[in-house]
Parts: sequence; C-alpha cells; structure tokens
Amino acid sequence: MPYSLQEMRSTLYAAVVCDALDQVGYTRQSPRVALPLLAGSFNSGLLVGRCKTTLWADMAHIDPRPYELELQAVDACQPDDVLIAAAGGSVRSGIWGELLTTAARNRGCIGAIVDGAIRDVSKISAMEFSVYARATCLYDSLNRQRVIDVDVPVEIDGVSFSPGDLVFADRDGVVVVPKAVEDKVLELAFSKVLGENKVRDAIRGGMTAVEAYRTFGVL
Repeated sequence: MPYSLQEMRSTLYAAVVCDALDQVGYTRQSPRVALPLLAGSFNSGLLVGRCKTTLWADMAHIDPRPYELELQAVDACQPDDVLIAAAGGSVRSGIWGELLTTAARNRGCIGAIVDGAIRDVSKISAMEFSVYARATCLYDSLNRQRVIDVDVPVEIDGVSFSPGDLVFADRDGVVVVPKAVEDKVLELAFSKVLGENKVRDAIRGGMTAVEAYRTFGVL
C-alpha cells in the first residue's frame, strides 16, 4: 500500500529504513561519514522528503556567473524536497546559509543534507529548517565553491542520491531509498516497527531478550 510522507514521519526512523534496505539486498545506502544535524528544529526527530540534487566543485578563480546554478536549484524546489548538496566533503566555504534556506523554504523545501560546510546556523534554526552537514565555515562560497550540475545522480561517501529518491535523516544518520525498491522497503520498514513494538512490550513484561527474539524474530 502507498504510504504518505506524514505516515513515514510519524512512524519510521532512519535505522529501521536502513534495516529494510538490507533485507532487499541494498546494503550501501547510508553514508558512513558524520552528517550531524547542525541547524533547524532539533525536536522534530526525523527529516523525510524527496531528493533535489546539486553537485558542487571547489574553485580558485573569479566566478563569471556567481551563484547561478545554486539559485536556479533552490528556485526549482518543490514541496517536500530535501536539497542534497554533494560537495565531496569540502569545507572550503559555507555553501549553505540563511538566504538559500529562505529561498528554498519559500518553495516548499523542508531541509538540506550538505556533504560540506554551512553557515548562518542560528538564523537557519530560527526558521526550523533542518540541515545535516559535515561542519560549519564562515567563508562565503563566492569564488571558492559553486554548483556545477543539478538534478543529476550524486554521491556522498560512495552512496548514490538520485533526483526524487526518498531520503530519511535523523540523529543516527542519513539513508536514501532508490525508487526501484521504495514500495517494498516501506512495507518492510512499517512491518518491522510493528514487530519491534511487540518485542519491546514483551521484554518489558518480563520476557528475556533471547525468548523475545525466538518468539518474534525481530531485533
């Protein structure tokens, strides 16, 4: 059955989605690099949306068309998009900040995952816009980094993020679900949450962990 984003946000979490991906043979869908929640609503618990991808590169010359593609990317965001900024882990500058957040949020974008650095953390947090990133950096991206392509498959730590893929992020990490297996993965993830609830209740009721696993087959 199709699940809404709201159902996913209220029930699922990144780890259980990663487990479901394991079950269907997709065992490399979560970057192992640290991408902590650096800005946004720290009580929301989970970011779930569709990938809007941007590919970034370092530069060391005067940019003849400053900010061109990144501005086009945020203006093209759709409701429930999550902006993916694949910058190869570079912290040469803070490539995401208050103004890009404002523009993306106005288009319905709900968060960003940045394989690089950000800035304007307090101002972004005040907008309750969740940003997961490697680090913070005060330097502006002008003449230091720029978007070189949009709406293309990109990689973070060897994990592919394609436009429209389902992405989950919380304090445990980031995981992406390819469209080809989305329906099956969601079915398995919701089923596992139900099973985990039964195991938790059984253990709280006095059942040992071994007995619970033998009974329910869920851990």
